[in-house]
Amino acid sequence: MTTRIHLVRHAAHDDLGRYLAGRTPFIGLGPAGRRQAEHLADVLRRDTIDLLQTSPVQRARETAEAVARQTGRAVEVVPALEEIDFGAWSGLSFDELNTDDHWRRWNVARSITTTPAGETMLDVQHRVFGHVLRMVAAHRGKSILMVSHADPIRAALAVLLALSLDKLASIEIQPASISTIAFDDWGAVILGINRLSPDEPGSLR
Repeated sequence: MTTRIHLVRHAAHDDLGRYLAGRTPFIGLGPAGRRQAEHLADVLRRDTIDLLQTSPVQRARETAEAVARQTGRAVEVVPALEEIDFGAWSGLSFDELNTDDHWRRWNVARSITTTPAGETMLDVQHRVFGHVLRMVAAHRGKSILMVSHADPIRAALAVLLALSLDKLASIEIQPASISTIAFDDWGAVILGINRLSPDEPGSLR
């Protein structure tokens, strides 16, 4: 029996790329992000989704809610899918962060560097991929969609790619993209990474 895990990055907020949103509350989708979420939901409407889960962060929940309206599935909020805990870095602009030696070390050596909140990429990988494995064991043969964030998704994929956590930036995970893993009795296979809408490069078709 094949179990499919669809890892979806939330759609974009208005200031994506300008500052580090992290777990900062009350950052929802902007107009462009809402269009992305609706487009994503329309694409997923054609697929069977048995479970719909999301990070607690608002922009992820709003993305999942758009999918729920199209698929009729209830949204389950799952803390294991949450964004990295960036602590005091959350809300700072990237211009500010780029002057911080600690931030630069984090981006060069994430396997051994902690955020100001004390979380490492290995912590993130354990909680996200651990959750994936628990869901595979509990829901064999089902299709599960999980809305999360770029780096948690990269960390989960890195397990199967045997990729160093220091090299996560080599995996492109765009807003409202889908990365799919299939699990069966023989193991796991990545079916696609960073797939977008049918009209864009890397499409689901």
